[in-house]
Amino acid sequence: MWKDYSKSYIRYNRASGLQICAAALTASFFLTLFAFVSYNLWVYEMETRLLEGSAMQTGKEADSIALLPILFAGIMLLTAISLILIIRGSFEVSMQARIHQLGILISIGATPAQIRVCLLQEAAVLSLLPMFVGGVSGTLADMGLISLTNVMMADVSARRTAVFRFSPAVFAAAFLTSALTVLISAWMPARKISRMTPLQAIRNADMLQIKRRKHSRLLSMLFGVEGEVAGNAWRARKKAMRISNASLLLSFLSFSLMLGFTTLSQISTRFTYFERYQDVWDIMVTVKHTDIEELAADSHNGFGSRRGTGQLGDEMAYNVALYQKAESLIHIPSDRFSDELTALGGLSALTGNPTDGGKAQVDAPLVILDDDSFLEYCGQTGISPRLDGAIVINQIWDSINSNFRYKKYVPFVEEEERSVTLYSAVSEGNTAEIPVLDYTYKEPVLREEYDDYALVHVIPMSLWKRISPRLGGEEEDSYIRILAEDRAEGRFAVEDSEIEETLDAMENAAVRMLEVNYEVESENRIRKKRDNDRMIMGLMVFFGSFCVLLGVIGIADVFSSTLGFLNQRKKEFAQYLSVGMTPAQMKKLFFIEASVMAGRPLALTIPLTAIMMQLMTKASFLEPKIFWREAPVMPICLFAAAIVLFVALAYYLGARRILRCDLNAALRDDLFWL
Repeated sequence: MWKDYSKSYIRYNRASGLQICAAALTASFFLTLFAFVSYNLWVYEMETRLLEGSAMQTGKEADSIALLPILFAGIMLLTAISLILIIRGSFEVSMQARIHQLGILISIGATPAQIRVCLLQEAAVLSLLPMFVGGVSGTLADMGLISLTNVMMADVSARRTAVFRFSPAVFAAAFLTSALTVLISAWMPARKISRMTPLQAIRNADMLQIKRRKHSRLLSMLFGVEGEVAGNAWRARKKAMRISNASLLLSFLSFSLMLGFTTLSQISTRFTYFERYQDVWDIMVTVKHTDIEELAADSHNGFGSRRGTGQLGDEMAYNVALYQKAESLIHIPSDRFSDELTALGGLSALTGNPTDGGKAQVDAPLVILDDDSFLEYCGQTGISPRLDGAIVINQIWDSINSNFRYKKYVPFVEEEERSVTLYSAVSEGNTAEIPVLDYTYKEPVLREEYDDYALVHVIPMSLWKRISPRLGGEEEDSYIRILAEDRAEGRFAVEDSEIEETLDAMENAAVRMLEVNYEVESENRIRKKRDNDRMIMGLMVFFGSFCVLLGVIGIADVFSSTLGFLNQRKKEFAQYLSVGMTPAQMKKLFFIEASVMAGRPLALTIPLTAIMMQLMTKASFLEPKIFWREAPVMPICLFAAAIVLFVALAYYLGARRILRCDLNAALRDDLFWL
């Protein structure tokens, strides 16, 4: 019996069936696409770490990789919940359309369980093939997305080509998640309908009762009797429309917040790296597994002496610096802290670490410059050029009165001591005492970011030769920083159109000179910026596609729920016409309802979106005016306009069908209308 009933309903109600098929296909496509994007991203990160030999070096790095699947699973769960809220409307419209029939079945002995099973089996039959098609389509879409990413990132330096990996387990998990999403979406309205009494179902309890209820003051004041009728309609279906409003709010918020997040990330990356560090280097060469002494002593590499660098490509290098980094520690008595630091509460107030016995152990990173570069640095800081001591960068981040985006610094220690004892970071008990030439706030022109709470010491290579046997702690690699422009004037010596070509030539020349005897890696400032822009563009394409898909799902749900809302009320509208309401008044009624349908959620979501974006901006410590200058206002406005347009279109189509129908037939119709 139930099989025959379901077959009959599906056969004669194809429009409703197609709507369910579309919802199932969308859910499966979306979830499968996200599942394979997440899986391939995880595989890519794992392979990258393994190739770099760093995947298992530290527990922190291993944990970060292990947490990725958990993160992806959490996001997928939230996505599934969002889709349940969105696509359940398709099932609710279909089930509500035949509530009268179901009431008759209940009255002749059908149990709630039988009604639920009947409705769920229909959902399963209609959804099975679309879910499989959606799963295959989502898999193919991820393949296309990876191919597009490889094309867009083809010129990105030091990047591996991404390869699509198909996993039967991932496909099965995505299909199962899609099936659960669809079945839960169908079960929620099925449960509600099965619990109705026969009388409620036969009389269609959800149909608007024409009797007057609470007075809709605002709508009646603005639109008269049509506003009053529209207000009664909304109150009568408040619960039914709550889901549509929630899905609209969810899709709008997801769309706008994701766009805001990507915009904020782009601004943050530009501020924290490219605008802060790009002007202190043009070419960076990392010489692997080589210390600065060996590099400087090799007269064949062209960098042994800054003065004898010669030509790099067709352009003379303006400035070259060789340097290496090392770790050391320093013990600072509390009475050596600067007055400014003491006023803030001392080092413990900034770091949260208490001092031990009136002394604080502080990281003292060493920046080892080749002798010529160190002498030049002495001149930049106003110190008499010498090679027998260190220059201390005497500053500490005032994290109490500033944030990481706009840092303010105060002096770290009193500038009285003319010598300092450094402690080895790798061999306990080993020390080295070195003279302090001077204290400064001016960092050397290198592409380096220093610890906020460390006391950095810049020393010449000749001094490092003497103290390295006692301290050690040097990094395995050495670095060469090359400047090709006149930094005094802040511009290139060549035309802007020649910058990229010039730097490419210099980078190639530097690599050719070094790669004969060393393993080298090189970076180009212009290419680095371009690669970053392309990566951001790729992320924008991915997240933009995600946002568009969310928007399409949300708008489609609004459109279908609005049409379903109107279809269920055919008899109600016929009653309005029968008591004397003119077609013009009906059109006015439809206009009012459409305005409320679209305007009410937007009135809530637009301010909420603005508040959330403001909070995101505050959390990232950006000045609001900086974010709002680049905020995605236009896409959000277009999305809001699309919502209004599709609600208006749904009401237009529904109103046209209602006004053209046979009034007498509509009043006699006790079943359903499609």
